[in-house]
Amino acid sequence: MGKLVFGMMQSLDGFVAGVEGGPQLPPPGATLHRHFNDHVRGLAGSLYGRRMYEVMRYWDEDRPEWGTVEHDFAVVWRAQPKWVASRSLRSVGANATLVRDDVEGFVRRLKSEVDGEVDVAGPELAGSLTDIGLIDEYQLYLRPFVLGRGKRYFAGARPPLRLVATEPVAEDTIRLTYVPA
Repeated sequence: MGKLVFGMMQSLDGFVAGVEGGPQLPPPGATLHRHFNDHVRGLAGSLYGRRMYEVMRYWDEDRPEWGTVEHDFAVVWRAQPKWVASRSLRSVGANATLVRDDVEGFVRRLKSEVDGEVDVAGPELAGSLTDIGLIDEYQLYLRPFVLGRGKRYFAGARPPLRLVATEPVAEDTIRLTYVPA
């Protein structure tokens, strides 16, 4: 049985992205990037909202400025199964399936058919799945930055949660793991 996990990096004040033209979370350094490479390597797949999928398409093609850690992530990401919930996209890239209708039904089937952890990427998608009780775990990667405003980790009201783990990761980042209470 699949386990849906919503995890993202965020600022200390709860933002996953700042406003356009304002401060943003800096990209992870090599140590934190390797942590995410290993994390993604262990996933059964990823479920994306449209906006996050479009951001992640950055990894579709190699770039000359990448180092070893970025190339490694790209290889892992490209090989991973991806499901993209979107009514506006007409197509998706390699190893990706477009989910246009009945996202709830699709996610329920996915959880019953896939073994392992499925990453949920995107606050809006995670918010809608939270509202119907489908997120099994929340992983908040707190980074030592303050953005002041922007896009929040929780797109809607925060559900009642219970802390089950804390882990220092790298580069002064800590992962807090919560489950629905």
